Amino acid sequence: MAEYERSRTMPAQPEHVFDQAANVAQFDAWLPRALHVDVEDPPAVTVHEDRSGQDLPALLRAEPDQMRLEWGTREQGSYAGWLQVAGIGSGASEVTVHLSFFDKGHDPGEGAVNDALEGSLTRLEEQVRLRVDNTAG
Repeated sequence: MAEYERSRTMPAQPEHVFDQAANVAQFDAWLPRALHVDVEDPPAVTVHEDRSGQDLPALLRAEPDQMRLEWGTREQGSYAGWLQVAGIGSGASEVTVHLSFFDKGHDPGEGAVNDALEGSLTRLEEQVRLRVDNTAG
């Protein structure tokens, strides 16, 4: 099993960050570029991976009261992950994303996963900044 985790501080209230992260209509704006989520009948979703060309049945759950998203494959149990938003004071938040790969063949490797996590957190921060800026002005 391989596990990866990255965190980033974002200049917004945790509720704003979580709302942006949990907005399924905006997933493509911040998820890794090679992943596409099709929401069917929540919590059921399908994840398309460009790398493998596969459509994988998955589950996605949002826990707004905990400011947490959780996901994972439905049938194979290949991977699971979560995103947690926490307030750190002064109007800022910390976002942590954690991925667990239970199937070695499903793990794209440390470099690829770390790049994808960093890119996703960067894009999520951009989306949060756009939303906060638009709300403020």
